[in-house]
Amino acid sequence: MKIWYDACTGKHVRYGVAIAKRLREKGHEVTLTTRKHPDTVPLAKLLNEDFIVVGKYNPKSLMSRLRESIQRQLHFCRIFRNGAPDVAISHGSVDQIRVAFGLGVPTITTLDTPYAVAVHRLTLPLVDYIVASKAIPKETLQKFNVKGEIILFDGVDEVAWIKGFKPLVNYDFGKPLIVVREIEEKAAYAKGKFPSVALAKKLTRLGKVVFISRYRRRAVKGLIIPEGFVDSASLVAQADLFVGAGGTITREAALQGTPAIVINVFQKQHVNDYLAEKGFPIFRTELSNVFDLAKKVLGNKKNVSNLLNGLENPVNVIASIADQLS
Repeated sequence: MKIWYDACTGKHVRYGVAIAKRLREKGHEVTLTTRKHPDTVPLAKLLNEDFIVVGKYNPKSLMSRLRESIQRQLHFCRIFRNGAPDVAISHGSVDQIRVAFGLGVPTITTLDTPYAVAVHRLTLPLVDYIVASKAIPKETLQKFNVKGEIILFDGVDEVAWIKGFKPLVNYDFGKPLIVVREIEEKAAYAKGKFPSVALAKKLTRLGKVVFISRYRRRAVKGLIIPEGFVDSASLVAQADLFVGAGGTITREAALQGTPAIVINVFQKQHVNDYLAEKGFPIFRTELSNVFDLAKKVLGNKKNVSNLLNGLENPVNVIASIADQLS
């Protein structure tokens, strides 16, 4: 069976590689596509996977977003002009799902950000299968006029690549090491400016701070700003603390036992609350309390092997659906 996976961000690349590996073991042919985005192409190279690069991410304006999206869809039409895939899989790729729907191709999507309303409105009504963590209430998804089947699993997306993970890159930035992820300001769900740099500078009182920016790398006095691509999963495995708004790197850290502070920027942090309740080192707080909490949990790494083994791998669920469709 011919299966198409489209990755829009670095997280999707990791997810796609994990899914492709399993599906290829089952004898399926997998085509991987992505777009130019800060982490996609370098991460694909690090993972030694061949992705077809189609289009780019251009959040400059609503018009630039729409134009790039339409161009990607047209390019996909050209790629599959001699034959459509049998199944399309993504983590909410608007471009892939629209093309797959138009070609009559069954679609599987994963998701973990209920607050990404624009993406869900453009994708969830069209997909055949939604695979999501049981942490996310079904009713939260059903309000997007879902027509397909919702399948909930007892875990989180990041289990797909963190289970059995060993750091691919060794970082030597000194100790204690604090990793701060710049808060998203350009995504459709973002809420405007956030003082990420000021927070990172304050945390230098506690240790070495690596600041992972999202779109631009510029020197900031007192902070470690790595040049080029950073393998987040490897970095947080070696860190003593992670601070962010609750995205993918938060869970990559916590699933490896590194304490992760989630700043209350976005609502509906279902998957993070779910992991915290299970005993993973995730701590939610307000911006004003981050420094004090950081002093308290810095370096308190936890052995979470048993907890991680108890989580369900979503790749198993996706592979099962693919088998049903074959």
